[in-house]
Amino acid sequence: MSIQSISHPKLRLEVLSAEDVRRIHTATLDLIETVGVKMPSPRAQEIVASHGGKVDAATGIVRIPGAVVEQALAKAPPAYTLAGRDPALDLPMDGQHCHLGTDGCGVEVIDPATGSRHRSTLADVRDAARVADSLEAIAFHWTPISAQDRPPESRSLHELLAIWSVSDKHVQTESIVTEREARVAVEMAAALAGGREALRRRPILSIMQCTLPPLAQDGGSLEAGLVAAEAGLPVGYMTMTSCASTGPATLAGTLTVGNAEVVSALALMQMAFPGAPVFYAAAQTAMDLRSGAYTGGGPEDFLFGAATNVLADFYNVPLSMGAFATGAKEPGWQSAVENSLSSFMAISTWSDMLLGAGLLHGSRILSYEMMLLDAEIWSILCAMSRGITVDDETLALEAIREVGPGGNFLAHRHTKKHMRELWRPTFFDRRPFSEWETKRDGAVSWANAKAREILATHNPERLAPAEREELGRMIAALEKP
Repeated sequence: MSIQSISHPKLRLEVLSAEDVRRIHTATLDLIETVGVKMPSPRAQEIVASHGGKVDAATGIVRIPGAVVEQALAKAPPAYTLAGRDPALDLPMDGQHCHLGTDGCGVEVIDPATGSRHRSTLADVRDAARVADSLEAIAFHWTPISAQDRPPESRSLHELLAIWSVSDKHVQTESIVTEREARVAVEMAAALAGGREALRRRPILSIMQCTLPPLAQDGGSLEAGLVAAEAGLPVGYMTMTSCASTGPATLAGTLTVGNAEVVSALALMQMAFPGAPVFYAAAQTAMDLRSGAYTGGGPEDFLFGAATNVLADFYNVPLSMGAFATGAKEPGWQSAVENSLSSFMAISTWSDMLLGAGLLHGSRILSYEMMLLDAEIWSILCAMSRGITVDDETLALEAIREVGPGGNFLAHRHTKKHMRELWRPTFFDRRPFSEWETKRDGAVSWANAKAREILATHNPERLAPAEREELGRMIAALEKP
C-alpha cells in the first residue's frame, strides 16, 4: 500500500500580506480578551482562571489576556507525525506535505448499484473505509458518514472500530464529542498501538472538534479535546463560520471570528498540556443569500481555504482544511469546479490536510463515484504541484540534437526513460469523438463501475479476532447503564 501525497510543492499563492495577518491576529486577541469566548466546561473554565483569565460563571464566557494566548500558542509543536498502523503510511505534518482525507459526518449514502439514497449505517462506514483504503489519493480517514443504526453515546466508537477493521491508514475523527467517548477512544487506540506510551510516540488517531460560531465552544468537545491532548493525540478545532449569518458579511470579519474560536481552543489545550500536538481546522463559507443555507462551495470558500492556511502558518501549527465537500447534489460540472478550485487554493498555500473527498451537498451525502473522481482531481494537483524541473536531463538537448528538425521523439530512449512521469488519467475522456458518440458513457459511469468493483473485491481484514473482541468489549462497557 502506498499513499499519493504532495511533497514540497512548487506552487505558491499569497492571499494575505504579512500586514493583513498581523491585523487579523491583533483583532483576534482583542476579541478573546474583551468580548470573550463561551466555554461551557467547568474544567476549561478552571484552566483559564488558573492562567489569569476571567470567567463569568453565569454565562460561561471566558476572557483571556492576549499575552496569555500568545504564550500558550508558542508552546505548540510546529511539526509532528500522524501515524498509520503501518509505518509506511505515516503522514508528516511539517508544512512541506499535503495529504487528502475523506470528510464527515454525512447522513446519507448513494447506493452505487441502484442510485437511490438511504440513511447511513455502520455497514456503510465500513464500506466507505474499504473504498478509501484502496485509493492511493486518500492518505487518512475521517469518519465520512454517521452509523445511525448504533446508539448515539457510542456511535463514534463503533465507527472507529469499523475503519480500523479494514484499513491501516491514520484515522482522524470529528464524531467524539464527550469526555466518556474520548476516554474509550484513547483506550482503544492504545490497545492497537501497544500501550499509552507507544500511542504517544505514534498517534494512530487524531481528534477534531467543531466550534460553535460565533465565538463559542461546545463543552463536551472541549473536555474530549483535553482528554485527547493529555494522551498525546493531535487535537484540532474547526471553525465553520459563515458570512452574513454566524460571521460578519465581510470575509476579513468572518476570518477574525473563526480565528478567535480556533485560537482560544488551541491555547486552552496548551495551557492544560504544554507541548501537546494541535492543529488549526477550518471550513468557512458564505451563507446563500437566497435560502440562508450552508453553501459548501463558491469563491468565498476558495479564498477562506487559502487564507486560513496563512493564519495556521502564522501560529506555526498544521492545518486541516475543508476543501472537497462540494455543495453539488451529484457528481458533475458544479462538483468538479468547486472541488478543483477549493483544493487548488488550499495546496497553493501548502495546507497540511485537505478534507471532503466523496461527499456531496455540503458534506451531507456520500457518493462513491465522487470519491473516485476526487481522487482523480487530487492526482492532477499532485502532478501540478511538482512544477517544472529545469536541469541538463530535463532540457534534453542531446535528445533534441539526435532527433533534429522534422524528427519524432516517440521511440527515443529519453522518451522511454521519462514518459511515465507524464500524468495519465483514469476517468478523463480522451477517446476519439466517434467512439464517445457511439457509447455515450463517461467519467461518472466509469467511476460507478470502479466503485462497484472495489466494493466487491477489496475486503481487507486489518484486525486480528482478539483485537476486534477487545475493542468491542471497550465499547460495550461504555454502553452499559
